[in-house]
Amino acid sequence: VCVLYTQAIGNKEWREFGRTEVIDNTLNPDFVRKFIMDYFFEERENLRFDFYDVDSKSPNLSKHDFLGQMFCTLGEIVGSQGSRLEKPIVGIPGKKCGTVIVTAEELSCCRDSVLMQFCANKLDKKDFFGKSDPFLVFHRSNEDGSFTICHKTEVVKNTLNPVWQAFKISVRALCNGDYDRTIKVEVYDWDRDGSHDFIGEFTTSYRELSRGQSQFNVYEVINPKKKGKKKKYINSGTVTLLSFLIETEVSFLDYIKGGTQINFTVAIDFTASNGNPSQPTSLHYMNPYQLNAYGMALKAVGEIIQDYDSDKMFPALGFGARLPPDGRVSHEFALNGNPQNPYCHGIDGVMEAYYRSLKSVQLYGPTNFAPVINHVARYAASVKDGSQYFVLLIITDGVISDMAQTKESIVNASKLPMSIIIVGVGPAEFDAMEELDGDVVRISSRGKFAERDIVQFVPFRDYIDRSGNHVLSMARLAKDVLAEIPDQFLSYMRVRGIKPSPAPPPYTPPIHVLQTQI
Repeated sequence: VCVLYTQAIGNKEWREFGRTEVIDNTLNPDFVRKFIMDYFFEERENLRFDFYDVDSKSPNLSKHDFLGQMFCTLGEIVGSQGSRLEKPIVGIPGKKCGTVIVTAEELSCCRDSVLMQFCANKLDKKDFFGKSDPFLVFHRSNEDGSFTICHKTEVVKNTLNPVWQAFKISVRALCNGDYDRTIKVEVYDWDRDGSHDFIGEFTTSYRELSRGQSQFNVYEVINPKKKGKKKKYINSGTVTLLSFLIETEVSFLDYIKGGTQINFTVAIDFTASNGNPSQPTSLHYMNPYQLNAYGMALKAVGEIIQDYDSDKMFPALGFGARLPPDGRVSHEFALNGNPQNPYCHGIDGVMEAYYRSLKSVQLYGPTNFAPVINHVARYAASVKDGSQYFVLLIITDGVISDMAQTKESIVNASKLPMSIIIVGVGPAEFDAMEELDGDVVRISSRGKFAERDIVQFVPFRDYIDRSGNHVLSMARLAKDVLAEIPDQFLSYMRVRGIKPSPAPPPYTPPIHVLQTQI
């Protein structure tokens, strides 16, 4: 049997999530029972798989033989080629415990949208002057029999035979993915004062609607009050479905599964305003016992993104320092001291290069962002086929000197497969950063607006945990800065019309074929 545990972010406590079925008498079990979990790109979900040899009916695991375990993150499985991760089972010293293969797939029922169009005929006349101004209201039914509104059409003025515009709605919103659940549609006559008159209603379901335009999808609009009062009442008109098209929305994971790599670059602010690294008041203070703000932000974001980058090699840059031997100021230098190859191995390699360069460079200024943005943009411009996407993390103490050039760089970069995360450390005013973020007003330069919003800014101080629990505050920081990345990624792919590559074929164990001689 295999037992899956998940880990709480705060106290690191492992909780049992579920168990597979028990497969008797085999050393190569292929478990059928699946675990359905919520996936968030921006969160690090630690997983532990424990394997036991079951000897009795007892649910108590200590009564069975432990065969080993495997640790990974959900992102690691999803980010592996074809979302298939193969890892050795460990946990019994000096013993080879075998390997485990874990695959992940996104549940697709939630991803379809439908494009529908309706018209109506001979609706009841509700207005004293002129005809009715009809619109439709759609409701999905809930488990408890209540209804939740999920769509309103526009109003078509002064007609009893309206044709509404086609509209798109997710299947989740329309029926919660349940094809047989009741969908109630109400027809109203719009009134300027908001007291819209009820014309009538009908019910249907996703399954009925999916038959498309046919005699099944012409609905009588019934007003129950009128039906009760008038013997001769037939209906208050009819509503007809004109078209029904299903569109499957591609998701972020479809691209990851198809092999798109996320390249992570980090740029660190080495300007003098950070304070002397040997002083405890400095934002770059090299405290032997705990990470400084730069280290924390770097680790929080990097440890999540690294799961989506197969070679785990990350370029790490610095800006605003004087470099040895001649003291020239650079706004784009390699932290590892090798301009030809600024790549560091893993997040730990980046941290090491960061500490090393603090010892060798002199903090200086000014604070220029444009050079590092342009550095990453040059790489992003060379792969526009959707096989790679670039994320630049800039960590800074704030006051930016080259605002006009930075805006220009961001507007140009918004056409490229890249996103920029800015984490502001220290007590400065970050008004300029809020402007770059572009959530309120889309950023522009010389009259040109950014094609898409690619910058996400957060002040580090909002995440300092008063109780000193850095683990929790870093998880929250990562969640907020990374939450926008999947949508920014998808907006690039959509605008460019790039479809996900097909995933590699699923793994099938080799079958031993008997060779026969002819």
